[in-house]
Amino acid sequence: MPAAERVLPCPVPTRLLLQSLLLLLAACLRSAAAFPKGCYPSEEEGLKTFRCSNARLTEVPRDIPNDTHKLYLDSNRIPFLPRDAFRDLPLLLELDLSHNAIASVESGAFRGLPEHLHSLDLSSNRLVSLSKDALSNLKAKVNLSNNPWLCDCRLQELIRAVDLAAGSSGGIVCASSAQEEHVGKAFLQLIADTDFCNVYKKTTDIAMLVTMFGWFAMVISYLVYYVRQNQEDARRHLEYLKSLPSKQRRSEESSTISTVV
Repeated sequence: MPAAERVLPCPVPTRLLLQSLLLLLAACLRSAAAFPKGCYPSEEEGLKTFRCSNARLTEVPRDIPNDTHKLYLDSNRIPFLPRDAFRDLPLLLELDLSHNAIASVESGAFRGLPEHLHSLDLSSNRLVSLSKDALSNLKAKVNLSNNPWLCDCRLQELIRAVDLAAGSSGGIVCASSAQEEHVGKAFLQLIADTDFCNVYKKTTDIAMLVTMFGWFAMVISYLVYYVRQNQEDARRHLEYLKSLPSKQRRSEESSTISTVV
């Protein structure tokens, strides 16, 4: 048989190795295909990491590996965090949501994370107001800087309920406030001298007093009007009786007097 037609047999170990490599490659391709475009898993300092930075995401991905320790969703277009958005990530230690368009965080969005999460970055978003319940029970260091905050009692309650990341407090600045002189100032400096919740309570109490006074004035005005109207009706009736013949007048005067009494 010519040498060109001879086929050298492939050793069994080599064949098994090739099959293993093909299976591994197929598994990697299937795994990569399941992730959103621009997202990929990696390992950093022995911790499993999932990166979706600058991936043009408009929502939190659903196919994040549940053994992820670090999750980077920064620099995307996510506008809203729904309830249980990270429920299937029980080992998550760090969560970066900075530089998105987040304007609303539903209560329970971080449910399932409080025991393990130690870093949460919500900086550079569009948060104007956020309930303390949205971050309740979290033990993580939270970065809330560079958001267009409305400085009020709600923000004060939030700040006092969370553990702010080191160096981030100065970036929590009033973009709006009930008092114009607060705009552009660091919120933590303001609450050192001003209790926003006490100011709110006083404003509410004053508004309630004004409302009660208004209703009281309306009731008094109605009673005065009612009494004067009855007096006027009685006066007109008496004048009418005077114009009647004397016998009929005496009879109707007695009736009118008894009615008035």
